[in-house]
Amino acid sequence: MNKPANIGLDAIDLKILRVLQTDARTPNIVLAEKVGLSPSPCSRRVKLLEQADVLESYRAVISRFAVGLSVTVFAGITVERHSDDNADAFVNAVLAMPEVVACHLVSGEHDFLLEVVIPDMATYEATVLRALLALPAVRDIRTSFAMRTYKSNGALPLDIAKLP
Repeated sequence: MNKPANIGLDAIDLKILRVLQTDARTPNIVLAEKVGLSPSPCSRRVKLLEQADVLESYRAVISRFAVGLSVTVFAGITVERHSDDNADAFVNAVLAMPEVVACHLVSGEHDFLLEVVIPDMATYEATVLRALLALPAVRDIRTSFAMRTYKSNGALPLDIAKLP
């Protein structure tokens, strides 16, 4: 993740990626037809994209509401001192928290921006907030709560991507 791919992507690769990010369960024979290849070369290309970590994983996108995770929190975290040890300790602690679905190192007012998904505010306060405040490097936490989500888990805009 966050590493440039070691392969040169071409127009066929981008077609494959567009189809798979729309529906990762597309059978190879259908994928091959959609991108203008025969099944065997298409399968080889997909394997190369996987090996190069261009295709990082396949997963199902689950409705947060359907499984009772109706609250999305964005937490801006400021750390006390900027050091590799503090950053590593913070990131490792955050990555161990299943409620945190995204963690970004950012510029600006905060050092990190987290996306947290929980069933209710009590859970956020009792588990996530307390766990974050217990980390020695954390100086400040500012939270915003999503009132309504219009787009989440969107496809990457491959038409404007700058490829190596």
